[in-house]
Amino acid sequence: MKPIIAPSLLSADFAHLAREIEMINRSDADWLHIDVMDGVFVPNISMGFPVLKPVAELSEKPLDVHLMIVQPEKFIDEVKALGAHTMNVHYEACPHLHRVIQQIREAGMEPVVTINPATPVALLSDIIRDVDMVLVMSVNPGFGGQQFIEHTLEKVRQLRRLIDETGSKALIEVDGGVNLETGARLVAAGADVLVAGNAVFRSPNPTETIHALKNLR
Repeated sequence: MKPIIAPSLLSADFAHLAREIEMINRSDADWLHIDVMDGVFVPNISMGFPVLKPVAELSEKPLDVHLMIVQPEKFIDEVKALGAHTMNVHYEACPHLHRVIQQIREAGMEPVVTINPATPVALLSDIIRDVDMVLVMSVNPGFGGQQFIEHTLEKVRQLRRLIDETGSKALIEVDGGVNLETGARLVAAGADVLVAGNAVFRSPNPTETIHALKNLR
C-alpha cells in the first residue's frame, strides 16, 4: 500500500500561500498538514485560526491539524469549523487524554495522539485502541528544517508491534526531517503517513517530489 503524503504548510512560502495551496491541490498529496504553535508548549508561534480559515477554504485536500499547544481541547470547535479531517493533540499536553480523544471524536473528527522524541511508545498502550492515528515526532517540535532523529525508526517499529498486538486500527504518521531517503526507511519500518515540509516546499519541483514520496516502497 502506498503511503499517505501530507505536505506541511509550515514550510510553505507564506507570502504566496494561495499559490502554494493550489500546487498541493494539483499534486498527488493526500492531506494538507497544518501546525498550530502557541509559543508555550513549543518555542515558536505559527498560524492562528484567522489565517487557517482561508487556508481551509482554498484547500481541496483533507486537513490534518496538529496542535502543538497547551490545553488543545479548548479549540476543538475551532478546528471542527475548519472542516478538519484529523485533530492531533500531544500526549505531553493532555493530562486527561482519554477525555480529549472522546471530545474530538464526538465533534466528528478523527482523533490523533502525537508523541515527542523523548516520549516512549509504551505510554500509549492504554489509548492506542481509541485513536485513529499516532503521530511520531522525528524532530523536536517547534521548528521546520531540523535533522531527522534516527531512533524514530525503532519507535515506528515498536508502535507497529503495539498496534498489531492490541488489534488497534491506528495509522502511524511521522513528522520531521522526512525526505525521499528517510521516508523510504520509515515506510519500511511500518509508517503509513509521511509529513514532509522542506523536502516538498524547498524542492525545485514540489509536485514531482510529492509524487516520488507517494510511490515509496
